[in-house]
Amino acid sequence: MKNSQTPHMETYLEPKAIALMEEQARYARDRLLIRLLFHLGCRVSEALALTVGDIDLRKGLVTIVHLKTRVKLSCPHCQSRLSRSHQFCPACGSKVKKASKSETENCRLRTLPIDPDTLQMLKDYISRGGPVLRHGKMYIFGINRHRAWGIVRDCAERANLPRLLNPQTGKSRGISPHRLRDAFAVHAVKLDDSGDGLRLLQEHLGHANFNTTAKYRKISGVEHREWYEKLWKKDIH
Repeated sequence: MKNSQTPHMETYLEPKAIALMEEQARYARDRLLIRLLFHLGCRVSEALALTVGDIDLRKGLVTIVHLKTRVKLSCPHCQSRLSRSHQFCPACGSKVKKASKSETENCRLRTLPIDPDTLQMLKDYISRGGPVLRHGKMYIFGINRHRAWGIVRDCAERANLPRLLNPQTGKSRGISPHRLRDAFAVHAVKLDDSGDGLRLLQEHLGHANFNTTAKYRKISGVEHREWYEKLWKKDIH
């Protein structure tokens, strides 16, 4: 009779697994991309936007620029604010066939420290002419989002890493750039899950909402299992 149980799946990447991905990188650029996504815990869009000018090699600091576009919907008759579900304007009562759209771009900066090994990797990469000149700026990578996803996926496949379990849905998912950001967050929480530790992690990741950061404590926590196992360490009579 075949075992119908599904094999155990990890919910996040361990540092050793990411080190294997680095080893499988075929180019210095690809290895640096994987390293920065994990060691900085940045978004892939933030990594791809990095320029040489964003890196202070002397102080070991990286300035992350996070651009977020917000779309505002309004009534074409009275300009009142609308949601996507509105078919009639709550202010003037007019039927809304097509809402007026306007976009605003919010720019947030945060400066992150970088560990010595990764900093040296950056120095070597820059000195060897790795950055790419585009639109008057020297971009560290000079690749698009699709290519970045392909690099991470291919390195994970060559390292023979299994798919991960989505803790929210219970479904499996492939290894993507955001899984490296998740790995950074979980690694940080496992080392320090105090209130101050979570606050610093929130600032480092650039989360506007603390609940977004707090979810990593739930993912990485083993308190429930330890509590449960303690219930059965003594005989019950």
